[in-house]
Amino acid sequence: MISTLEVLDRGQHITFSFEDLLKYHGPRAPGGVAHAFKVLERALPLLDPEGPCERREIVVETAFGGPGARDAFEMVTRAVTGDRFHIDPSLARPERGRALERFVFRLGYRDRRALLVLREGFVTDEFIDLARTEERTADQERRLDAMKREMADRVMAHPAGEVYDAEEAVP
Repeated sequence: MISTLEVLDRGQHITFSFEDLLKYHGPRAPGGVAHAFKVLERALPLLDPEGPCERREIVVETAFGGPGARDAFEMVTRAVTGDRFHIDPSLARPERGRALERFVFRLGYRDRRALLVLREGFVTDEFIDLARTEERTADQERRLDAMKREMADRVMAHPAGEVYDAEEAVP
């Protein structure tokens, strides 16, 4: 499945592919990059149904602190540099379990807001447990790297609406 993200920068169209975001971030966290891509793919049309959002007006708040997602949001929206990207632990939903609790994203654009939550089946408890292991062995590190790539492939193989539910889209 090939898709791109389109935003405006002072009225000029800019398009980003998943591969573009991976080049910016590097190989460390392809799963986080994939999640941010799908969040943006899902949220941008909700934030402005008429067409691309101005990238420097998009606000991103999330309970997810992964570096791949942060870098992907930065590349597309410049939200980190513009102080419009915020890690908000209060957005976490522990009742959804370890695998889903932090995959909550609230995006804003002008007077619109969208709250997105990850659907089941894209992140496993095994992945979360290994990712949160403080001192990993070399074998654990290799396993985690493989799981990151597998997750990125799994996420990117689905349309954004199958990966993230929009719980709120408020005009």
